[in-house]
Amino acid sequence: MPHVIIKMYPGRSEDVKKKMAHAVSDQVAAIAQCEEKVVSVAIEEIAPKDWPEKVYRPDIMQNENKLYKKPGYNPFE
Repeated sequence: MPHVIIKMYPGRSEDVKKKMAHAVSDQVAAIAQCEEKVVSVAIEEIAPKDWPEKVYRPDIMQNENKLYKKPGYNPFE
């Protein structure tokens, strides 16, 4: 607890992904007031052409009630 999944376009280096995971983990632990060792972070790379159907529709449109930060775009408009 907690587990964070970051979905993003491919192309970032392993170093960038590791830095992102550590930064997210640090902030989640600090804000959630838990030890960093209990935080896990996964990164899933999604091709831009697949983003609308693999991420936007299921994770954003169909889960609006769970979103605490909504995106400022809609690929279907």
